Amino acid sequence: MSIKEIGCCGAYCKTCKPFYTGTCKGCKIGYDTGDRDISKARCKIKICCIVKGYDSCADCPEIETCPAIMEFYGKNGYKYGKYQQATEFIREYGYEEFLKIANNWTNAYGKYK
Repeated sequence: MSIKEIGCCGAYCKTCKPFYTGTCKGCKIGYDTGDRDISKARCKIKICCIVKGYDSCADCPEIETCPAIMEFYGKNGYKYGKYQQATEFIREYGYEEFLKIANNWTNAYGKYK
């Protein structure tokens, strides 16, 4: 289990086929190795996290006032609320506890004990 399995927005990426097959073009893969260039990224959330050195938005002290992540969490759809719930869980309990729970999920989000 690794923090790289958690998207900047709180999604649990390990359950996504492109992530585990090595073809992922999501938030984190390739930026740490230089295989991808952050200046070409379009996602404001990803750019912010990577440029500021955060593992996810859970690390940001300004998350409650961030228009990019709040707009994302406010989108219509169940998953966006679940991603916000993941970020809040990480802020309260940490990445290690989140990964212990998420490792049993089959989607990018799941239930908490």
